[in-house]
Amino acid sequence: MNPKSSILNTAKSTINLESEAISNLANLLTEDFVEAVELIYNSKGRVIITGIGKSAIIANKIVATLNSTGTPSVFMHAADAIHGDLGLILEDDIVICISKSGNTPEIKVLVPLIKNAKNKMIAITSNKESFLGQQADYVLNVYVAQEACPNNLAPTTSTTAQLVMGDALAVCLLELRGFSSRDFAKYHPGGSLGKRLYLRVNDLSSQNQKPKVGLEATIQEVIVEISEKMLGVTAVVEDDRIIGIITDGDLRRMLSKSSDFSSLKAKDIMSKDPRRIQEDAMAVDAKEVMEEHGISQLLVEHNGNYAGVVHLHDLIKEGII
Repeated sequence: MNPKSSILNTAKSTINLESEAISNLANLLTEDFVEAVELIYNSKGRVIITGIGKSAIIANKIVATLNSTGTPSVFMHAADAIHGDLGLILEDDIVICISKSGNTPEIKVLVPLIKNAKNKMIAITSNKESFLGQQADYVLNVYVAQEACPNNLAPTTSTTAQLVMGDALAVCLLELRGFSSRDFAKYHPGGSLGKRLYLRVNDLSSQNQKPKVGLEATIQEVIVEISEKMLGVTAVVEDDRIIGIITDGDLRRMLSKSSDFSSLKAKDIMSKDPRRIQEDAMAVDAKEVMEEHGISQLLVEHNGNYAGVVHLHDLIKEGII
């Protein structure tokens, strides 16, 4: 067989095998899942998620997802827990133990300690008859018939199933909390995703200069204003109201039509009724208007008055585009 074909066939087989296992998870859901979600939702404590090996890596990811969607969570490595880190668990905390077999030595030591402390415990395991499955208050069954590994040894399908079950928990809790995009932005303020959710037009336009000329401004005054303010545009205003706009493109078109522009005024070359946006609008809305109309700048208004300019480069700089 062609080596390239062999590689593609193995990749397709892996994806198909894992996708079938994930689809089957829906058939394994029981009332335990519902009660586990309600337990976490009504809890005054945190969610402590533990595991060992590859399951510990999955636990870390689930912790990150829960924290970013409004459910305070902490990762605790199962091996470290029995060597001092058990003190992480507070009275009202809920513990989620992740283990494919549910019978690893560390889990067998850890589980009784959690039970003795009276903390509620949720198991995510492929073996509901295991030590962990029998001891847990709630069992989330992530049984998989086969690992994608050809030797059926390396955790592949099983860890994917654990991850998906964690996502299901997080999304159910998110919906119960009525967690909105505005809430999401509070937990992601530094990234481009967060900025799309909270950054407003005024946050950008207020950092720019505010080019403007009157209707009777000369072409030389227009050119100076556009050049000095470095936004490639100037508003044409009257009593601080936007009347029109002049861009670099308007100036180039004017020069192509006439070599004598000494008598022209701003009102003669401006584009009337330009696109504009309110300063309290979301920055992502400015992006959509620019894309829809193929423009690079938008004039900004506040209570009907000219308030500045937001430029395409502002959006790029902030990662909105």
